[in-house]
Amino acid sequence: LYEAALIEEAGGGRDAIAAAAGKPMVADHRRILATGIARLRSKIKYRPVVFELMRPSFTLLQLQRTVEALAGRLINKPNFRRLVEQQELVEETGETSLDTGGRPAKLYRFRHAVLDDRAIAGTKLPLARA
Repeated sequence: LYEAALIEEAGGGRDAIAAAAGKPMVADHRRILATGIARLRSKIKYRPVVFELMRPSFTLLQLQRTVEALAGRLINKPNFRRLVEQQELVEETGETSLDTGGRPAKLYRFRHAVLDDRAIAGTKLPLARA
């Protein structure tokens, strides 16, 4: 939330927060949300938790956007695709998605067998630096 300048401590002030986010959070909801995001970011180091947030089949762009949202930073598209390919965490479904607004995109799914094949020491996804 700090990185997105959605809290007062980020220097945006109450007016900037209200304009960017609509209604302010009540009570300790901001802290609860920040704790949840922090736990997801730390868990991603040792478990491919991002795939638990995805649909059963997804495009690489959808996966990249989810990872970027978790990490709190943008990732270079070719580097992301290379990283996903090297780790062999996904496999093609053989289907395509027509609702991409352009050329049909290949659909992928998480390879659950990878959890049995090897011990995953994390997904090596870029994390926001503290």
